[in-house]
Amino acid sequence: MPKYQNITISGLPGAGSTTLLNHLKSALSVDGWRGFSGGEFMRAYAEEKGLFKKGSKFHHSAADYEDEFDRKVDYGIREKLSTQNHWLIESWLAGFLAQGLDKVLKVLMICSDKAVKVDRLVNRDQMTIDEALVHIDKRYNQNFSKWRRMYTKEWQEWVVKAGTVPATAEIDFWRHDLYDLVIDTYSLNQQEAVKVVLHAIKQTQD
Repeated sequence: MPKYQNITISGLPGAGSTTLLNHLKSALSVDGWRGFSGGEFMRAYAEEKGLFKKGSKFHHSAADYEDEFDRKVDYGIREKLSTQNHWLIESWLAGFLAQGLDKVLKVLMICSDKAVKVDRLVNRDQMTIDEALVHIDKRYNQNFSKWRRMYTKEWQEWVVKAGTVPATAEIDFWRHDLYDLVIDTYSLNQQEAVKVVLHAIKQTQD
């Protein structure tokens, strides 16, 4: 029996999480795997509600929509992971939302070189370097502040009580020890990253 039935992909901007999702969708679609990008879904919602300017080169932050909707989407992701199979789910919090769930491969994408990460955003979103630096920090701080407030209870229940981290640990949704795989896209290209994930899901249950 396969060890993993679902995959989450998490990562901060410029780490390559959306690119990995798209490559895995192509590689695994023949086996019935489906992909979901939380960021793309939330951006479409924010644009539809007039909370975010359509076509902006800047990506929205979690502050652009209300807590209730944010929580509904996040808990919907957790429900998918706990009741369905063959989901590829990419979002900033996907790995955190999978804490304590069986047969979910939790992948964290990082880029250990900040200059490379910024360069990716500059090329992808047609920003200046200064715009990218400001946007990365502002978006991270807004999102983290909101989610830390919203999910303090879940952090205690899913992470601390499970023994994954000590009770004294500060909330950090991207701690490496919350994940099964940590892939540094400064060291590995996307094709290599895909191979690492595909190799992992070929593992069988002991």
